[in-house]
Amino acid sequence: MKRPSLLLLCLCATALFGADTPDLILDDAAVSNLNLEFAEAEETVFEETVFSLGAIEVLPGKRAVVSSRIPGRAFSVLVIPHQEVETGDEVAWIESRQPGDPPPVVKLEAPIAGFISKVNLAQGQPVSPEDELIEIVDLDTVEAVANVPQHFAARLQSGLKAHIRVQALPDRVFDATLAHLAIEADAAAGTLEAAFHVANPDHLLRPGMKAEFNIVVNRRENVLSIPRSAVQGDPAQRFVYVKDYDLKNAFVKAPVVLGAQNDRFVEVLNGLLPGDEVVTRGGYALAFAGKGSVSLKEAMDAAHGHPHNEDGTEMTKEQLAANHGDHEHGDHDSAEGGRWNTLTTFFAGTCGLLLVLLIIAAVKGREPRPC
Repeated sequence: MKRPSLLLLCLCATALFGADTPDLILDDAAVSNLNLEFAEAEETVFEETVFSLGAIEVLPGKRAVVSSRIPGRAFSVLVIPHQEVETGDEVAWIESRQPGDPPPVVKLEAPIAGFISKVNLAQGQPVSPEDELIEIVDLDTVEAVANVPQHFAARLQSGLKAHIRVQALPDRVFDATLAHLAIEADAAAGTLEAAFHVANPDHLLRPGMKAEFNIVVNRRENVLSIPRSAVQGDPAQRFVYVKDYDLKNAFVKAPVVLGAQNDRFVEVLNGLLPGDEVVTRGGYALAFAGKGSVSLKEAMDAAHGHPHNEDGTEMTKEQLAANHGDHEHGDHDSAEGGRWNTLTTFFAGTCGLLLVLLIIAAVKGREPRPC
């Protein structure tokens, strides 16, 4: 029979006597003033991404120019920049140079629906057939072009998903799939263009806007992760503030070992368990809160309904008798089970059971084996 390892007993002892105590405890007013927000550490599908910069451009084929088929002069101009037009709308009239009384005029119409981006025409201005008089762009779908470093080119292929953000709309994320890669790389910049077609029904994305791209190149399941906003400290010593599971408004400063990260989340290799609540907003201010505004004794008293020592430990029978009298001592024993709380009793019982199993295994190991 395989003997249980002494490591099990060490783990029990660690769980029983090595539980973390809160680093700071706040009152309700402090929590409200700090405007704290939380998120659970959870095992999810983790996206590995490649970051790059780029810009929003007009989708090829969605730009049109209005010109005159005849030479003449502008008789009237009916549109202005940023005006929305439909296909066939009148945009200008051109007076011909042919003689007449009055001279003949030609109507110019919008060839596509969209927005007027340029008007290179004024009333009375001479025009020729080669002149680009008015420009129209269709923004229902735009092209987002990312300048990806060349060493990532092997990881890119059509159909990859990307999360796109623009500086003008910091609270919005636009998802799109990779439509095509450039045939030629930019040798001077060391980049390769990757183009995404982005639906733009509200016309919020405009050509020329700077954009940030997080291109998803891999997905892993069951990865413990937390929001990046929860992580603090320098690169060598990362930590997060974890909400205490037992005490109200109490927080533990937990060192963490991190793995891969993307634009939103970071992988946690060590330091947290699924279900731990970490501070995602207001955590930086917690570092300056000292020990908080509530003592550990006050928090433990409020959580468990009976008095504790200043370090948060359970009072002994003698301490209870000295503080409250023998009659209160007896009531406390019956209500709270002496100096053992529920969690401590559970770990003590578990360790006791493992100790018994260890003894039984040791005894059976000494019994003579049949020849």
